[in-house]
Amino acid sequence: MLTYPAIDPVIFSIGPFFGIGPLSVRWYGVTYVIAFTIAWWLGRKRASQPGSTWKPTDVDDIIFYGALGAILGGRIGWVLFYGFERFVETPSMIFKVWQGGMSFHGGLLGVLVAESILAKKRGHRIADMFDFIAPLPGLGILSVRIANFINGELWGKPTTVPWGFIVDPANLHPIQRQEALSMCERFDIAPCVLHVHASQLYEGFLEGLVLFVILWIFTSKPRPRLAPTGLFLICYGLARFSVEFVRVPDENRGYLLFDWVTMGQILSTPMIIVGIVLMVIAYRRNEPSGNVVLEKRIADSG
Repeated sequence: MLTYPAIDPVIFSIGPFFGIGPLSVRWYGVTYVIAFTIAWWLGRKRASQPGSTWKPTDVDDIIFYGALGAILGGRIGWVLFYGFERFVETPSMIFKVWQGGMSFHGGLLGVLVAESILAKKRGHRIADMFDFIAPLPGLGILSVRIANFINGELWGKPTTVPWGFIVDPANLHPIQRQEALSMCERFDIAPCVLHVHASQLYEGFLEGLVLFVILWIFTSKPRPRLAPTGLFLICYGLARFSVEFVRVPDENRGYLLFDWVTMGQILSTPMIIVGIVLMVIAYRRNEPSGNVVLEKRIADSG
C-alpha cells in the first residue's frame, strides 16, 4: 500500500495581529483561487474563439459571480445538508469557514442562481449561460479535491487494495491527526493506523479531470441548447454517486437509506435525472446554441 504524504495543510502563517492569533494561508484556500483562475482562463479562451457571442471581458464577471455563488452556496448548503444541528446550537459557525464545511451541491446551486442573475443583466439566455460555463469547473474541482487529500479529510473506507493509503496519526499534522483519530474511533481500529481508499483523489479524477475532458471535447463544437448543461449534471452526478460507495459518509449523517445510501447520493440523484431530461429536451428541440453566431453554426453544420 501507499504511505500517506503528510503535507502540512498550512502553507505559512504570519502574525499574530492585534491579539487575535496568526493569519494562516492554507492549501484549501489556495486551491480555490487556483480553481477560479483556471476557470477564468478557460472561459476567456472559449470566449476568444471566432463566432463566440461572449467577449473575453464578460468572463471576468462570470467568474466573479460564480465565485460568490460557489462560496456562499457551498457554505449555506453544507449547513443545510450536513451541519444543521451545529448551526442551531451555534448560529455563528456559519461564518467560520476556516473550520471547514463546504458542499459541492450547495455551491452548484449558488453558482446557478448567481449566473442566472448575471445572464439576465447581460441579456443572455440563462440556458446559454449554463451551457457556456459547463466545461469550466472540472479542473478546479480536481484542484480542491487535492486540497481535501492534503487536509486528510473525506477519506474512503478501510481497504486492502494496493493503491490504498496507510495513514498513521503519529506522523500527521494536528489537523490531519484529528481526522484520522476520528476515523479509527468510528471503525474501532486499534492501534490507530488506517488503511483506506483515497476517495478524495477518486473524486478529483472522476468529478474533475474526466468531467473536464468530456465536457471540453463535447463543447468544442456547437451543441443544441441545454445539452452541455445536461451532460455536466449527468457526468458529475454519476461520478459522485459512484465514489460514495467507497467514501465514508459524514459522521453526523451516516447512511440514510438501506444501510448504504448517503447524503451525497441523495443529492446527486436529482442531478442525474435532471441531466437526462435536459439532454432529451435538447436533442428533441434541437435549438441552436446562443453561444455562437448564426454564421458560425451554419458553417459548422455544412
